[in-house]
Amino acid sequence: MQITCRIILLIVAILSSAVASAQTQSLRHIIDDSLRSTQGELSVNSAPLVDDYGFVRRVYLDLTGRIPSTAQLIEFVNDQHADKRELLVDKLLASPEYARTMQYAFDVMFMERLPKKHISPEAFQKYLKDAFATNKPYDALVKEMLSADGANPEQRPASRFLLDREIKREETVRAIGRVFLGRDLQCAQCHDHPNVDDYLQQHYFGVAAFLQRSYLFTDPKSKVVSIGDKVEGDVKFTSVFTGEESQTQPRILDLSEIKDPDAEEEPYEVKPDSKNRGVPKYTRRLQLAPAMISSENSAFRQNIVNRIWAMYMGQGFVEPLDMFHEENAPTHPELLTSIADDFMAHKYDVKYLVKELVLTKTYQLESEVVQVGDAGRVLYLNASIKPLSPEQFAWSLMQAVGVVDQTRRTALEAAKQENADFDESSLSGQTLLEEKIHTALKPKVNLIVKVFAASNAASRFDASANHALYLLNGPEVAEWLSMGKELLLDSLLKTDNDKEMIEQSYLACYSRLPSAEELKLASEFISQHGASREEVLRELVRTLLCSAEFRFNK
Repeated sequence: MQITCRIILLIVAILSSAVASAQTQSLRHIIDDSLRSTQGELSVNSAPLVDDYGFVRRVYLDLTGRIPSTAQLIEFVNDQHADKRELLVDKLLASPEYARTMQYAFDVMFMERLPKKHISPEAFQKYLKDAFATNKPYDALVKEMLSADGANPEQRPASRFLLDREIKREETVRAIGRVFLGRDLQCAQCHDHPNVDDYLQQHYFGVAAFLQRSYLFTDPKSKVVSIGDKVEGDVKFTSVFTGEESQTQPRILDLSEIKDPDAEEEPYEVKPDSKNRGVPKYTRRLQLAPAMISSENSAFRQNIVNRIWAMYMGQGFVEPLDMFHEENAPTHPELLTSIADDFMAHKYDVKYLVKELVLTKTYQLESEVVQVGDAGRVLYLNASIKPLSPEQFAWSLMQAVGVVDQTRRTALEAAKQENADFDESSLSGQTLLEEKIHTALKPKVNLIVKVFAASNAASRFDASANHALYLLNGPEVAEWLSMGKELLLDSLLKTDNDKEMIEQSYLACYSRLPSAEELKLASEFISQHGASREEVLRELVRTLLCSAEFRFNK
């Protein structure tokens, strides 16, 4: 009897341990297991894990917005720690370059490269950088952006999302739907969407109702533009197809309408007039953020997870990213729901989510295309090749030719002159150096982005004649590939060994060593045009920089 009881207790302990293990399974493993289960027998055809050279280039591009320096690359490849990939990810996520990279990505996502109207883009970008540097929860970031009215100087940068769209209904409602809900509701303002059954006119005007009572107010003394609010103004709409008239109070998609509270005898804190910005005791606009980030609104968390997944995996569960609907369902709906709910459970911790994604085996696969099964199915049997954003390209180009490292040396010398006890290894030291480097190179970055950003809303780019002409004839590139600048060419020409010179060129540009065939071709090119070693090397490096491999994160 005692033996039987012990066996039962043992079984219970084993089962309890298994349940606890399942409950504490990390998100990265949940993702990999889920994708493997959908791959079925085809999982045996999965690409192998990318080698150290490929991983360090990929993760530097994704987390710091540029390729690694040769020194950073070699240090990682030579590292013998078994968990060195996770250690590198932790290091990069803690770096100021990570915050800057997220600033670039989310600035484009939120503002779509719109020009300045009322809020300085630089002030908004600093606001974003500070948010990601402190790992502000994503829902808190959105709440601030959708609530700020521009009247408070400390919160004014956050108001750019609404203020620089001047809360115009067509522009602002579409942006809110696309950016925060993953739904482009533009074609649902005059009637239910003609092509998407899920997008209703009431969805469009439900969002519009939050802003219907808001208006731009210009302070007569300071001339500062902010958002004022009134207590009257309801939303009514008529379908041009059916002629049916309807109205709605504020609502998010199919969630319940948000009713106004009972009217007060005096509804204003500050009555609106020509000298004063209207401030009601109850403001419909201020209900938008709580409704948006509510746990009831699954569209909010699924949308941002889909966007972040696309950033690192090269494609979203839903593509296009702003077209969630029944006929364009997620490729892996259960997994998207699991990640989104986990993200919410972790209080919208962006660093947590990014770390779990880049440490999945799925993220770390080689990008060589695996041709198996139905070509229309997204199986994640290999990594996706991602075109660099204009900002990534700008910083990677300057990293490859040696401009970033040269600027860093100059910034370090200046910091030490300013403070003899300056510690470049501390977080404050790294942050100061990054700020100095960014300030020094920002004009060059802006110039390159202007050339390579195909449109105002483009975060990625496709090759064009202008891009090729810039790399071939641009004055900056010509300067960076000239002698006497203490940049890449000067470093390469310090050796007479062709093999070493070619290898260093590949490490600087491609973050890898050349293959035997590439080494042979490059050696033949150098030997056949040996009259001007400098010119031959310049053309070799320029060829690497103009190649498709340099322009993609694979």
